Amino acid sequence: MEQPRGTRQVTYDDVVAARELLDDVIVRTPMPHSRYLSELIGGPVYLKCENLQRAGSFKIRGAYVRICRLSEEERARGVVAASAGNHAQGVALASGLVGAKATVFMPEGAPLPKVEATRSYGAEVIFAGQTVDVALAEAMKHAERTGAVFIHPFDHPDVVAGQGTIGLEIIDQLPGVGTIVLAIGGGGLAAGVALAAKSLRPGVKVVGVQAERAAAYPLSLAAGRPVSVEPASTMADGIAVGRPGDLTFEMIHYLVDNVVTVSEESLSRALLLCLERSKLVVEPAGVAGVAALLDQPHMFEPPVVVVLSGGNIDPLLLSKVLRHGLAVAGRFLAFRIRLADRPGALATLLTRLADLGANVLDVVHERMGVRLRIDEAEVLLHLEVKGPDHCEEVLSALRGDGYKLIFS
Repeated sequence: MEQPRGTRQVTYDDVVAARELLDDVIVRTPMPHSRYLSELIGGPVYLKCENLQRAGSFKIRGAYVRICRLSEEERARGVVAASAGNHAQGVALASGLVGAKATVFMPEGAPLPKVEATRSYGAEVIFAGQTVDVALAEAMKHAERTGAVFIHPFDHPDVVAGQGTIGLEIIDQLPGVGTIVLAIGGGGLAAGVALAAKSLRPGVKVVGVQAERAAAYPLSLAAGRPVSVEPASTMADGIAVGRPGDLTFEMIHYLVDNVVTVSEESLSRALLLCLERSKLVVEPAGVAGVAALLDQPHMFEPPVVVVLSGGNIDPLLLSKVLRHGLAVAGRFLAFRIRLADRPGALATLLTRLADLGANVLDVVHERMGVRLRIDEAEVLLHLEVKGPDHCEEVLSALRGDGYKLIFS
C-alpha cells in the first residue's frame, strides 16, 4: 500500500496501531442511511454518528491515543489541554482511564453542559479569554510553569492517528464510499480520516467544511501556509479555530480535495434536519457536513458519508438554534403588529390568524410605550406556519387586512 503524499509524520500504520489501542475504549459508531439527504443529492448518503461516541464526540479517539502513549513519568506530571468543550471532555475521560491528573482551560462562556461534563470526568476546569486560541495560549503557559504535558487538540501525530480511526471504520462499513464530508476546525479529524480512507481507497474524495465566520483553511490553502484569522461569533463553537495546525495543514493540503464554508442559517437548517428526520441530537459544529449537502447537493459524488462529529449541545442553545432553523425553513414567524387600542382588536387579530391556519406560539401585548400613539397598541407575535408558501399567505392576508407589520 502506497503512503499518500504529505504524511511524513503520520502513517497508515500509525492509524492501525491507534485502532488497536482504542479497541476496548471507544464505541464503533453506527452509520445509518439518510433517505432525505439521499433523495436530495441523487445517491446514497450515510451519517457516521460520532455524536453517539463516548463523551459525545470523536475527540476521545485522539485524546486517548496521545495520553495512553505517555510515559509513567509524564503521566505523573499530569496533562493540560484547551478546548471549547469536546476536546476537554475527551482529555478528561482519557486521563481518568489511564490515571493521570487533567487540567483543562476553556473559553469564558463555554457551553455549561460541556463544562460540567468535563468536571464530571475528573478534570480541573480553568476559564481563560473569549476564544479557544486564548485558552490554548494559557494552557501552554501552564504546561511551561508546572511541567504538565500539553495535549494539543489537533496538531500532534498521535491525535491525528486517533481521529483517523474513523476513516478505517467508514471504509469497513461502506467499502464503496465515494465522498466523505466532515467538519474542519484545527484539522485533526479531516487529516486523520483523509489519510486512513485514501490509504485504503485512493479514489475517495474528502471534503472539509468550515463555518464561514471562522474559516481559516480557505485562506491558508490559497496562501500555501497556515494563516491566522479572527473567528467571529458562531454557533459552531467546536470548529471556531483561528489558525490551522502546522501538521494538519500539510496533511489537508495534500489529502483533502476541497474545503467549503457554510452559513449560520445553513447550520441551523442542518441541525433541525438531523433532529426531525434522523432523530439525532447533533451540535452545530457536528452538522457542518450536512449543511454543505443542503447548500450544494450536486457537488458530492455518492455514496456519501457525512461525519456527525459531536452531539454536545447546550439545551438553551438547542432551543434557539431550532427556532432559527424553523425560521430559515419558513416555518416560524416573529413580528410586531400595530393595532387600534380598543376592545376586541386583539381577539379579532387572533381569530384571523386561526382562520389562516397559523399556530400562535407566543403573544406579548403592549398598550403603553414611547413608540405608540395614545390610540395604538402593539403586539409581538411568534407564529408557527406550514412552510414558505403558507408564510407568504399569512403575511399577505394581514397586510391586505390593513395591519402594519414590523420586522426587527
